Amino acid sequence: MPFISADNAEIYYEAHGEGTPVVLAHGAGGNTLVWYQQIAHFARRHKVVAFDHRGWGRSRCEPQHKHARYFAEDMRAVMDAAGVERAAIVCQSMGGWTGMQFALANPERVACLVLSGTPGGVQTPGVIEARDARARSRTIDLDRPIPWNEPHLALAPDAFDRNPAMAFLYRQLSGLNPPIGDTGTGELGVSLDMLEGYAIPTLMVAGAQDRIFPLAILKEVSQVVPGAQLHIIAQAGHSPYFEEADEFNSVVGEFIRAHKS
Repeated sequence: MPFISADNAEIYYEAHGEGTPVVLAHGAGGNTLVWYQQIAHFARRHKVVAFDHRGWGRSRCEPQHKHARYFAEDMRAVMDAAGVERAAIVCQSMGGWTGMQFALANPERVACLVLSGTPGGVQTPGVIEARDARARSRTIDLDRPIPWNEPHLALAPDAFDRNPAMAFLYRQLSGLNPPIGDTGTGELGVSLDMLEGYAIPTLMVAGAQDRIFPLAILKEVSQVVPGAQLHIIAQAGHSPYFEEADEFNSVVGEFIRAHKS
């Protein structure tokens, strides 16, 4: 179990397979374990690196250092330790802030960027309105105890009806994390001015039933990120990589192959 020392943290990561590198950055409800369907698929042709954000999974830090401002540097440290100079970066939800911040600071190290269920911190009117509405209502609480048969907010509303084992597994894997608390992502916005000259091939994957970042918001973001493509997965909620892995892996794999140079 490799760990690296980062800024006031110990970051857990793992690497599987050989080939053109793919780096996975999980969301607030996840950790390295939630990528099991992607690692098993992509490690056959790629070197796949997954890590736990500081304060999630097996990574450790004091509460005052559990903040998104460190995430991009942690990713760079993980890539350095894993011997990865340049990679396809695949991000889910909170991990989108990691990937976008890293891409803006280190464009030469990003072959392409996949943003799944996330605006990546890009500040559009819809993103700002949704953020402010959540702050006022406080209706999104990923730390709330969930009855065994209630779909996690990060899944589609009918997740338990369609695939109860999958829905229950997500809740169990998410439950291995310490309480989430404030991730600090709200302090790391990406203005439209910051995207001037942005040239990294970017794919946004959106679940049509996403209850955290609704489809309309992700469509709006896809229209302001230069050159971004948008793929919508009809049966998925906030976590298309987990809920509809076959479609996700196929679409993302094709995108990575098209931009592997």
